[in-house]
Amino acid sequence: MKPILLALATAAAWGFGGYFEKKGLVAGSLAPQVGATVRTLVALLVLAAVSGPALRQLATAPPRALLLIAVGGGIVAGGLGILCFYAALRAAPIQQVMPIAFTSPLFGVAAALVLGGEKLTLRDLCGMALTLAGVAILGSR
Repeated sequence: MKPILLALATAAAWGFGGYFEKKGLVAGSLAPQVGATVRTLVALLVLAAVSGPALRQLATAPPRALLLIAVGGGIVAGGLGILCFYAALRAAPIQQVMPIAFTSPLFGVAAALVLGGEKLTLRDLCGMALTLAGVAILGSR
């Protein structure tokens, strides 16, 4: 599947998923950390099932690569990010939370610029400005 279609599928999954996560938190009067734990446990089962034989790659992966994924994906994004997302979902309307939460590409671009030495084009700047403008419009209540 083309990367653009995969990215669009990601956006749809996260958008629809966020809707159901919000509904579940409210319907169950659940603490955000409980909802995040349920989400993570189910995701772990799904990912383990589809990973299967590919998990053998862990034995030959360099420790630095695993550490980067563990810290970036496990602690920062999967732990802190999900906890903050669930707390925001529980406390505010989804139409306010989702646009702000999904400005994450801006932070990814910033990290790539500062830490990874990537270059920024005028097109990139325009896209980022439009993203921020959209968030500002949706967030002003």
